[in-house]
Amino acid sequence: MQIDRIDLYLVAMPLISPWRTAYGEDVAIHAVLCRMVSGSVDGWGEAAPFAAPCYSPEWAGGAYALARDRLAPALVGKDITSGEQLQSELAIYKGNPFAKAILDTAWWSLHARREGRPLHEVLGATRDEVPVGADFGVVDSLDELLDDVDRAVEERFPRIKLKFKPEWDLPMLAAVRARQPEHPIHIDCNSGYRISDAPLFEQVDEFGLEMIEQPLQHDDVYDHAQLQQRIRTPICLDESIVSVDRTRQALELGSCRYVNIKPGRVGGLTNAVAIHDLCRDAGVPCWVGGMLESSTGSAHCTALAMLDNFTYPADIFPSSRFYHEDLADPPLELHRNGDGIPSVQAPDILPEPVPDRLRSLTLDQCVIQ
Repeated sequence: MQIDRIDLYLVAMPLISPWRTAYGEDVAIHAVLCRMVSGSVDGWGEAAPFAAPCYSPEWAGGAYALARDRLAPALVGKDITSGEQLQSELAIYKGNPFAKAILDTAWWSLHARREGRPLHEVLGATRDEVPVGADFGVVDSLDELLDDVDRAVEERFPRIKLKFKPEWDLPMLAAVRARQPEHPIHIDCNSGYRISDAPLFEQVDEFGLEMIEQPLQHDDVYDHAQLQQRIRTPICLDESIVSVDRTRQALELGSCRYVNIKPGRVGGLTNAVAIHDLCRDAGVPCWVGGMLESSTGSAHCTALAMLDNFTYPADIFPSSRFYHEDLADPPLELHRNGDGIPSVQAPDILPEPVPDRLRSLTLDQCVIQ
């Protein structure tokens, strides 16, 4: 299909409360939304690399500028028949997966709409519902965290994820595990440690966790392989997984026993599906993560999560968890599956930004045609 027009929007979406991790905190999620048009049909994409290059080397303002000045002009006027072709057209520009994901996710939304089929089916999924876990960032007090975790267990979330960082690490984890001795728990370090901290993670082994997510550098696979040899707890790579090739290297080195796949972080849905397939063939289970996107971007994560090798409960959040009002409509909501477990359902129709809300949250916008 020929790409006739691309509209880009740099937005800032205020959070109900700050999101705190090992690298700092965000009071608003900065993202880039894309409307891609072919004839009379359009589709929306989104990537949310945040306001500053702390989670990854990319940031929303930079991704917007690159998409505006280089990536979108490389696609407009061309007949793009597959996600692989789109990635090939953009391959001359090194790295920048979030910027590429802006356009890749929009293309898949447009493609699904032209096909008249739900996105998850177009991606190859055969199910339409997956369980989700409960996640907790760094909060003001341990008592507050314990109350939140207790509530999540009562609400039957199948696993708990805890942000883990210096000064919010072993004592916090010990308190939660004492309160919930049997419930599945894992920690997310957001690249906050180094291989010299291996003795700390040897102590973490004693807590019987499901995994340790991204303990070491954001761009590392070698040190993670060394750490995995020293500890029993499975390592999950997140920030390090930025491409199909990086995933292959991590699997060959034995750097991890789980892989978290975020469409934005890996360059879009095209690469996300390829990474899923690579991990499936290697016998390494995956799970889907999100970047606190609006329901437009969360719908892409949800559709992806329906693929078979996503076996660990997803990191997909209801809109009401972070936003007083979602930028897009309908908002993402949780449901209960047949066993009463919180889950998300694949959307038949992908959410789109509400024009008035989009205008009020837009920092910059442009049209490429």
